[in-house]
Amino acid sequence: MSQQINLFNPIFLKQKKIFTALPMAEALGVIIAGALLLDWYAGHTVAQLEQEAAAGKVLLAEREQRLVKANVQFAPRAASATLQAELDAAELELKSLHNVESVLQGGALGNTAGYAEYFRAFSRQNVSGLWLTGVTISGAGNDIGLQGRAMQATMIPNYVARLTGERVMHGKTFASLDIARPDAALALAEAAAAASAPAVPAAPSAAPYVEFSLQSTMQEAAK
Repeated sequence: MSQQINLFNPIFLKQKKIFTALPMAEALGVIIAGALLLDWYAGHTVAQLEQEAAAGKVLLAEREQRLVKANVQFAPRAASATLQAELDAAELELKSLHNVESVLQGGALGNTAGYAEYFRAFSRQNVSGLWLTGVTISGAGNDIGLQGRAMQATMIPNYVARLTGERVMHGKTFASLDIARPDAALALAEAAAAASAPAVPAAPSAAPYVEFSLQSTMQEAAK
């Protein structure tokens, strides 16, 4: 009977040395170099940030100085009593003008267009053989009086009808109409006085024209 004896022991094998002195020195050098580079980069970055912060402080100080100067230059001024009084007076005058405009537009004063349109109407309704010797317009045109002469009395009603057809005469009627024939002697005396010549005696007779007088009034709303 035989028996095998194993005399191999792993501890007797040659061990491979991984971390020797040289590789460890190189690794340590790399670590130190990296640490130095990182420290330099951090210092450089911090320096840049400090410069930017300093520049920001300078800019902020300049802006604060400008703000102080602006506040001093454009400081709120006290209200001027004179300017306020003038402003109040102007506002009061403007309000008064608005009130006057409202009254004028409302027609409370009657006709505010003047009397020119009345005389245009009289000139448009010119009738041959009839002429006016006097015109009276009272107030705002509420009352109108006409005095004139006509060669024939029958011409007067036609003239009145045409005159009341004018736009400016709407709402008015002639309430009274007086027609008379003056003496011929009076008519001749007036003609002579107008020609700066002595009056020519004439026998009393009727004048060749008649005189008339018209007076208008405002029509009532009910009518």
